[in-house]
Amino acid sequence: MSNTLKLTAAQAMVKWLSVQMAEDGERFIEGVWAIFGHGNVTGLGEALHGGDLPTWRGQNEQTMAHTAIAYAKAKKRTRAMAVTTSIGPGATNLVTAAALAHVNRLPVLLIPGDVFANRRPDPVLQQIEDFEDGTISANDCLRPVSRYFDRITRPEHLLTALPRAMAAMTDPATCGPVTLAFCQDVQAEAFEFPVAFFAPRIWRIRRPEPDVTELAEAAALIAAAKSPVIVAGGGVIYAQAEQQLAEFATRHAIPIIETQAGKGAIAQSHPMNYGASGVDGSAAANDISAAADLVIGVGTRFQDFTTGSWSVFKHPDRRLISINVAAYDALKHGAVPLVADAKIALEKLSVALGDYAGAGANPAAREEWLAAVTAHCAARRLTSSGDLPLDVEVIGAVQRATDDTAVAMCAAGTMPGALKLLWQASAGGYHMEYGFSCMGYEVAGAMGLKLADPAREVICFTGDGSYMMANSELATAVMRRVPFTVILTDNRGYGCINRLQTGTGGAPFNNLYADCNIEAQPQIDYVAHAGSMGARAVKARDIADLEAQIAAARGHDIPTVIVIETDPSTGPNFNGSGAWWDVGIPAVSASPKINAAYAEYLKNLAQQRVIN
Repeated sequence: MSNTLKLTAAQAMVKWLSVQMAEDGERFIEGVWAIFGHGNVTGLGEALHGGDLPTWRGQNEQTMAHTAIAYAKAKKRTRAMAVTTSIGPGATNLVTAAALAHVNRLPVLLIPGDVFANRRPDPVLQQIEDFEDGTISANDCLRPVSRYFDRITRPEHLLTALPRAMAAMTDPATCGPVTLAFCQDVQAEAFEFPVAFFAPRIWRIRRPEPDVTELAEAAALIAAAKSPVIVAGGGVIYAQAEQQLAEFATRHAIPIIETQAGKGAIAQSHPMNYGASGVDGSAAANDISAAADLVIGVGTRFQDFTTGSWSVFKHPDRRLISINVAAYDALKHGAVPLVADAKIALEKLSVALGDYAGAGANPAAREEWLAAVTAHCAARRLTSSGDLPLDVEVIGAVQRATDDTAVAMCAAGTMPGALKLLWQASAGGYHMEYGFSCMGYEVAGAMGLKLADPAREVICFTGDGSYMMANSELATAVMRRVPFTVILTDNRGYGCINRLQTGTGGAPFNNLYADCNIEAQPQIDYVAHAGSMGARAVKARDIADLEAQIAAARGHDIPTVIVIETDPSTGPNFNGSGAWWDVGIPAVSASPKINAAYAEYLKNLAQQRVIN
């Protein structure tokens, strides 16, 4: 019996991927999103047609990858998907999605076709030629946004490249996008692969134990602290440490505040959850941050929105501990590092701390905050026919119309900050792509989220700006019968950036359609547009009708798009809950408003503290 198997390189890749298993015995790579072209149709296309991996067709390479990334995020990085494209624009369309996955530390396998390894027909259709380097192709654009990059120029390269790819995607410290640029001629070449190469393999996601010295130092710092606070990041969810975090906070009387990625790890109803931190934070959370003498980050990068550009932690003796599986993140901003799996680290810290209890927090402040949120999100009585609902009223309507099975998801514009501040999430009831805050993620991401968790009601919030950037995967969701609800808030432009522009002294310019260099205000019929792709599409007359339409969307097997016009002038913050955000203001301007904004900027800059 032969100990080799003759296959094309593409056939070998598909066969190998189909037997790489997660810890529960299911495939780690659940399937492949594909748009075929001359760089992959005759190689990978043929292999996928005859192989065991499910293959799905999307509408755009970037949004296919967004779907795959959202799927991996919803699966807490225990599963991933692959995406294959042709060379040229198909491959470069992956760059934005790869950057999104890289920032968010999420696994996705990108398999763009590449130029001919043998170079005989060069230059081929869509080939990028570098005048000084013959090894460069368009796929090299993916190098800086990949955690692992390889170019397959010989079939036997798969013997090392594929295991390295899986190792990168399943390592909690290096997790991120992998690019295997697959030369199109090599895809079709045959090779005698060892039979043993195709033996099923289980990939276990390791849980690194903390270093004894680091653990002791972190425990000593906590034990000496009077008013510590926990900043819960996405690493809590990826480590599946939600229960350990809740128990740790409760036992040791340490309040929890949330990042965008960490929101939903602990239900808003938990008494130790004081809500969102930072720029888009709650008054309750930011007051705790200001008084904290020790900040304990758990699975967070301490992004500027979380820290108010390092201005919210005001205690003069403030120290910082960072529990993170990646040393790169654990060492940021002079933090005392505890490099370990979040679940194990919290368990061991709790043992080391014994009966230690911090000062806790003020439950009355928390309840006052939540009551204020409910009042703020209530529907107003509009005084004239020209009045439009506010985004916060839309959030309130969705909150009232859904239950704990709902997942609110979004990525860019007004809604991320508003939802972080105001959405009262159940456990697992929040999915935000805010590491890259990528416009156009929303519709594709909602499909990936629903595929990953079919039992939950997926509510996709998107503005008209993001919808216009990328909406075509609605058609894919219709074809595959993947139901979710899109709340499309139409404020006739980029309302969020317009408010940032005017709030920093600038004049309204090039954001809302009314302030653009155009001949006529666009009148876009989003209901007709979504309906043309097969989605169920309606327009809500007002907030009450929005609630009714959300209920009516349930029970359908295709996406529902609910359009509602909103007022672009008002953001989510209220009661002084927002913190400062460091956005560069012109130091010299002819505008008195900008000069005043710059003077205020200098005052805030003096509060910034980026190191312990």
